Amino acid sequence: MNETQATRPTTRRELLGAATFGVGSVALEWLLRGEQATAAPPRPELAPRTFDTLPKTPPRPARATAMISLFMQGGPSAVDLCDPKPLLNKHHGEKFAGEIKYDNAAEASARILGCPWKFQRHGECGMELSELLPHLGEIADDITLIRSMRTGVNNHGQSIDALNTGRPISYRPSLGSWMTYGLGTESRDLPAFVVLTDPDGLPVLGVQNWANGWLPSLYQGTVVRPREPRILNLDPSALHRGRPQEAYLELLGEMNREHLARHPGESDLEARIASYELAARMQSAAKEAVDISQESAATHTLYGLDDPATRDYGTRCLIARRLVERGVRFVQLYTRYQFWDHHGSIRTALPAACRKTDQPSAALVRDLKQRGLLDTTLVHWGGEMGRLPVIQNDTGPDKVGRDHNTYGFSMWLAGGGVKAGMIHGETDEWGHRAVKDVVTHSDYHATLLHLFGLDHTQLTFVKNLRPQSLIDGQEARVVSELLA
Repeated sequence: MNETQATRPTTRRELLGAATFGVGSVALEWLLRGEQATAAPPRPELAPRTFDTLPKTPPRPARATAMISLFMQGGPSAVDLCDPKPLLNKHHGEKFAGEIKYDNAAEASARILGCPWKFQRHGECGMELSELLPHLGEIADDITLIRSMRTGVNNHGQSIDALNTGRPISYRPSLGSWMTYGLGTESRDLPAFVVLTDPDGLPVLGVQNWANGWLPSLYQGTVVRPREPRILNLDPSALHRGRPQEAYLELLGEMNREHLARHPGESDLEARIASYELAARMQSAAKEAVDISQESAATHTLYGLDDPATRDYGTRCLIARRLVERGVRFVQLYTRYQFWDHHGSIRTALPAACRKTDQPSAALVRDLKQRGLLDTTLVHWGGEMGRLPVIQNDTGPDKVGRDHNTYGFSMWLAGGGVKAGMIHGETDEWGHRAVKDVVTHSDYHATLLHLFGLDHTQLTFVKNLRPQSLIDGQEARVVSELLA
């Protein structure tokens, strides 16, 4: 420290940077707001607004109060998993007569690729599913399978943006950010929007997937690490534990309030202060929420924690259940970068992907159901695209794969007010294009918001003097056929 630094007053930034008490500060004003009545739904204001994650009453009755999105990044092949097309096997190896839009023209082939796996019917609903998804078959009567999804943008990034932010444009607010902006959270001690990433790496677009875009930064996703310790810096050192930490937090809280008073309406500053306060309260709540050792041996077995192939994904699914059980609004699980992007070697890569995720995904639905949580928790499973009916990388039977297909693909939903044991929509006889009861990404988002009691035309945020929304002017409808 030089002489000038030793004699002048310590700045707020320096105090925060030098602190060894861990994360967080407790601001009295913010805590008092937590005791106030439920906040009104968001609406444009003439004066500067303050933002929070207090629980908000939706304008209409809600069927869902929480959502878990199991995002299978890369594009699972629907024609090999949940949308059987007998013509593919009948004409395997023949030239496809229709028009195909390839993403990778250099490796493209017009020869039809048959499905190497058998399908069979499951449940009372008779849903046809691949032998690669035996555990999904066990919950067929609990899910709605949508076979007619479409984004129509054939690259990963743009299609992820379409499904995750409403439009195929980067740096817009993510779905979880919109949910927490519109509804807040029931938990005062945990983040409203939590992301569980894969230990083998981030998905395509990385942190952009859970970014707040131009919503206040209070609404961005909070990442829980895929390895222990899942949340860093929760505990102060033994030296500072107890009253020393309390005094430190009180001082920072006072400084934060004074600083905010000098800069009213600064949403980023408000969000930063709120994140410090939340982190302080998380010191006990978060450790308990992610501690799966409290679960029974039967629950561990249900999620596949005794099997190395399913242990990681099963652990994250179980943590997701524990989080929504404790009031978290939106939880999103990601597979690693391009995990389902099977341009080649699909005969080995697709079974491995299913092996990792099938049992834990089905276990999540079963566990929520037996705990009485499925009625109000919406579970989503799916990626940003499907795969084409023709061969890519035609260099031998063991090396072939399928290119991108965003014109007709599948995903499933369970709980949260959607019908159970139902198939919605169809693709053409080749599994290439959605042709009946098409569900666009905008329709999907309008339907999700409706299930949460929100109106996709009314949930808006004023940016550049214009109200903007998740749908943002695109044509969209609530898919009433999906609603229970």
